[in-house]
Amino acid sequence: MPEPAIADAGLSTTPDRSVRGPRRGAIALIALGFATLSVAFPVVVALLLGEAPYEQIFVSYPGVDVAVVTAVLLAVSQAASLISVGTMVHVLFLGDTPARRARFLPQGFEMRLLRTASAIWATGAGALVVFEALDSNGAPPEDRLGVLDALPFLWELSDAPKAWTISLVAALMVLFGSFFADTWMGLLIPLWAAAIGVLAPVVTGQVLVGPNHDFGGDAAVFQTIAAYAFFGAVATSGLRVASGRLVAPATLRRLFLVGAVALPVIIVAEVVIGLFKLAGSPVTASVTGGLILASGACLLVAAGSLACGWWLGRRGRLRADNVTALLTVSAVAVTGWIGTGVAMTRQPPPQYFVPTSIEQVFMGFEVPDAPTLAVLFGQWRPNLLFLGIAAIAVTVYLLAVRALHRRGDRWPVGRTAAWLAGWTIVVVATSSGFGKYSAPDFGVHMIVHMSLNMLAPGLLVLGGVVTLLLRATRSGRSQPAGLHDWITWVLHWRVLRFVYNPLLVFVVFVGSYYGLYLTSIFGDYMRFHWAHQLMNVHFLIVGYLYYSLIIGVDRPPRPLPHIGKLGYVLAAMPFHAFFGVILMTSPAIIAEDFYLRLDLPWADLQAQQYLGGGVAWAGGEIPLMIVIVALAIQWSRQDAREARRKDRHLDMGRDDEFDAYNQMLERLTERDATRSAPRPAVQEDLRS
Repeated sequence: MPEPAIADAGLSTTPDRSVRGPRRGAIALIALGFATLSVAFPVVVALLLGEAPYEQIFVSYPGVDVAVVTAVLLAVSQAASLISVGTMVHVLFLGDTPARRARFLPQGFEMRLLRTASAIWATGAGALVVFEALDSNGAPPEDRLGVLDALPFLWELSDAPKAWTISLVAALMVLFGSFFADTWMGLLIPLWAAAIGVLAPVVTGQVLVGPNHDFGGDAAVFQTIAAYAFFGAVATSGLRVASGRLVAPATLRRLFLVGAVALPVIIVAEVVIGLFKLAGSPVTASVTGGLILASGACLLVAAGSLACGWWLGRRGRLRADNVTALLTVSAVAVTGWIGTGVAMTRQPPPQYFVPTSIEQVFMGFEVPDAPTLAVLFGQWRPNLLFLGIAAIAVTVYLLAVRALHRRGDRWPVGRTAAWLAGWTIVVVATSSGFGKYSAPDFGVHMIVHMSLNMLAPGLLVLGGVVTLLLRATRSGRSQPAGLHDWITWVLHWRVLRFVYNPLLVFVVFVGSYYGLYLTSIFGDYMRFHWAHQLMNVHFLIVGYLYYSLIIGVDRPPRPLPHIGKLGYVLAAMPFHAFFGVILMTSPAIIAEDFYLRLDLPWADLQAQQYLGGGVAWAGGEIPLMIVIVALAIQWSRQDAREARRKDRHLDMGRDDEFDAYNQMLERLTERDATRSAPRPAVQEDLRS
């Protein structure tokens, strides 16, 4: 986008000084859109549907007051959480502040908006803990007087109030951070907490029910992250221009870039979720189908507005008034998207009423065949979450390698091969028959666990992705902060030093086995697709942290000496062996209740656990032995490099340590020569 084309839409790095007065038309349009599309529309849907949705899922009607208040709270909370996330994205990644000053947060319009939005989010989430407990359990009006006594019981019965409890904690963390964070890194933890807070109600909602809910749940994760980041930033920009403040050209360019990536993800995920919810029924045959069409229309309006802005910018016709109009229309479309999403929660979708087996209830699919080698290697079921993560990781890596090559720099082919091989193992472990049978068969589960925790991370850390990104990007002190600056700040972040504490990483790496499998956590998590995915993500991250301290190409905040790395590896081996022995010899079946509920005809629980124990034993020892070999090679190469460096310095006469050592030897020689010299004759005469 040419700079002069939007010069009059720009602003200085002190945004709040460029206020030109509130745009009353934009404010009125956004407020009207929120009131009618986000709030009134789902309320009308809830009133028109009445008791029917509750009766369809065999829940008593909680009363019109609870139904209406729940719909209003959902709309307000989702809008506030979206603006909170979008504001943090806007401040952290879209700003135009020069890199030399961007490390410190500007205390302007966005931070005030973040405080207001997060406070509303926290209030709404707290209220939803109560009202979702009433709504999802169908607490009748005559029982309201005893709701305080019954609330813990109702909270325990349903996932919805638990999810909003997590959202409440996340909102409070964001609110706390908005008041006390003063540096760029200070908002990273609130942003991470906000991502969990907005995902919790989604993954435990309608996408958790019905056949193929593994596809629906993974698509909802991608859509939620992309939509909250992009639509939230759009809403923040819309509110900014409505208040009379301008948007910088650099911010607009970055916003369009985020949209170019996020909008295809949102639209594709919307298609996947729509097909999942309709479960083969015609789109016009249900309320859900109509709402899906309305949601798609809102997406198209938002996409069209931003595409129009990009087109005007490319042709040099983008002015401040155009920016205001386009962002206002996009913000109104976002309010419509929120409203249709809330309205969908008021009506059970068609997939609720498809005949479902117990296997589909827990996993989303059936596994009629025993897990033979032919089945494990031949029956693939895409794991959308890890396929998407792998695709993003590989694409970013290859783009960075290409950027280096275009600049004339070289990047070792072996590192690229290691990165690609690591993600290939992740995809095979999660999307092949191994991933498909990792839930119903404990032995297969341990193979996937070891692949994600031991094998893939060992290859990924050899890819040196952080070093690659730092080399492929540049930082300009007078340019807006970019990827190079963000990575540099994170590497010097105290929190990262704490996370990379070798003792902490070791305890989490080893303790995860005992804490997960020898308690009830594993059995509880296996009943939910989102929890199973969370376990796999945990395995991968912890394994990456552990191996990056041993053989990683990227320098960690707390590097270990080579002898310490060797001891680090050897210390973990007995724990794996002992854990494997426990599984192989224990008469108690891990997660027995879950496997008995599946009641698979081919399942032999004792044999599967024995196999799992053997895999944990051998699968833990073999990769660690390979790591020891890799560590020895790295050690020898480093010694060789150090020897060559010293030789070069010796040849050039630049080795200060060697010169100092020689000077010390010369002084010692001179002192010894002085002591051994003959004494003067006078001294000899006196002694005699």
